[in-house]
Amino acid sequence: MMTSSPALVVIPTYDERANVSTVLDRALALSVVARFDVPVHVLVVDDSSPDGTAEAVAAHPEFGRRVHLLVRAEKEGLGAAYRAGFAWALDRGYARVVQMDADLSHPPERIPALLGALDRHDLAVGSRYVAGGGVRNWPLRRRFLSWAGNLYVRLVLGLPVHDVTAGFKAFRAEALVELGAVDSQSDGYCFQIETTWQACRHGLSVTEVPITFVDRQHGHSKMSGSIVAEALVRVLGWRLSEARHVAVRPAAQPVT
Repeated sequence: MMTSSPALVVIPTYDERANVSTVLDRALALSVVARFDVPVHVLVVDDSSPDGTAEAVAAHPEFGRRVHLLVRAEKEGLGAAYRAGFAWALDRGYARVVQMDADLSHPPERIPALLGALDRHDLAVGSRYVAGGGVRNWPLRRRFLSWAGNLYVRLVLGLPVHDVTAGFKAFRAEALVELGAVDSQSDGYCFQIETTWQACRHGLSVTEVPITFVDRQHGHSKMSGSIVAEALVRVLGWRLSEARHVAVRPAAQPVT
């Protein structure tokens, strides 16, 4: 059973002033809205947003109590922001850590379901591609690109997870340590793949919890062609590295 110790939600931001107060309010309201008895704290990791995102976080009524802020000197990418947030969480002894976007594409109301799944699993993935999951307000082209990207990663890496590019996840703290999340190398879209891949390769228990992904209403997507290209290249590189490792592994000696 989950304990009543706080869980930390890590939210990276860059120019999310229009969304950040709403996502904070919805995450902090879970104890009332969802009758959720696990305290939720939020850490916003802001890359010195020029639109005043950090100032909006600091003005929140719960700032310094349940809302925390880590401001970094410059924009270094999604993966770097999550690594900083995970390190912050581990240093302060949080036993369960959630990662999610600030743009309200990930419904905060599904945080209890993700954390509940950690009673039996090391990693819970908020999945669009299992029964009960889905996407809303996406054009057909974006739906196809997401589906094709997931299929590519699953086939190349041989992963059993349906939504390997998902960015809405919950981890046990010891799982973050085991899979080496703080020492990962990827940024952007590929960071999401790397943590799930490493969890599977380390034999951690991974489950998928259905969510409905809703396209952002305010601001602009940070997705770019270079981010997608990084994912394609890195995934193939990981697979080739694994193949070489198997190829050079000494042959097993016969049992005598």
